[in-house]
Amino acid sequence: MQFSDMLLKLWDKGLLQLGIWETIYMTLISTAIAYVIGLPLGVILNITDDSGIYPVRWLNRVLGFIVNFFRSIPFIILMVAMLPVAKLIVGTSLGNKAVIVMLVIAAAPYVARLVESSLKEVNAGVIEAAQAMGSNNFQIITKVLIPEAKPSLLTGATIAMVTILGYSAMAATIGGTGLGQIAIIYGHQRSNPDIKWICVLLMVVIVQIIQICGDKIVQKSDKRARQ
Repeated sequence: MQFSDMLLKLWDKGLLQLGIWETIYMTLISTAIAYVIGLPLGVILNITDDSGIYPVRWLNRVLGFIVNFFRSIPFIILMVAMLPVAKLIVGTSLGNKAVIVMLVIAAAPYVARLVESSLKEVNAGVIEAAQAMGSNNFQIITKVLIPEAKPSLLTGATIAMVTILGYSAMAATIGGTGLGQIAIIYGHQRSNPDIKWICVLLMVVIVQIIQICGDKIVQKSDKRARQ
């Protein structure tokens, strides 16, 4: 069967549409939750650093160790190790709900480091000026650090989303769905390389769309680009 015929057959059955939607759905939900956790973690890592606005060495070291610990574990191993955690949180260790838990656990530490790195790029003179005007730490975080780092934070969000999309392709190993499931079940297990390449092509297209949209949002948010 030709590549185009296989593509049309899968499309007519609705498998590809469903796979694309489920992949995007898992990626968006996981990214959003990962940022809810990772953003405050990254802020804390930044401000409690020795050069931060509120140095707390022991907290920075402990939090940094935890973040590095989870970041150092390959996703496929982390996914297996966290099966009991997923069951505790969502009541099952299989399916997309469990996959989202795994993706969040894997992505949140990564997001925390991206956020920390973005905040470190903020000019120290801007922070010192805010402190000289009597701003407290919370005001500096919300009105100086995060706004000034917005372009870099948005760039990091794009990178994180693409990374999570790549992780989601492993979802089929614990009963998740999406393009990864189609590639494994209909492509690999049935010895049909055309289906695997169709899924790869679709993943590439989704990544390109995410990157293009992310770049446009960053350009609009960057004050320097508008000057």
